[in-house]
Amino acid sequence: MTTFESMRMTCVRVLLVLILAMPLAGCGDGAEEMFETARFEEVQNNKEHARKLYNRILRDHPDSPFAAKARERLAAMEREGR
Repeated sequence: MTTFESMRMTCVRVLLVLILAMPLAGCGDGAEEMFETARFEEVQNNKEHARKLYNRILRDHPDSPFAAKARERLAAMEREGR
């Protein structure tokens, strides 16, 4: 894959995430938005920020269904990091 194709695919992914996230804007309790942002950060290879967001979900929304998902993603990132 050329650099141009790689950049193009990254742009397409960013646009797709933005298009899918727009209907969710202003909805939910914050945990969902943080989770979606963390997933986006993972796609963008910003693992450290993703980890911070997942940990914030665990801290601020421990009873949310997204807390379990955040825990799963943190565990997966830990496995991938080895």
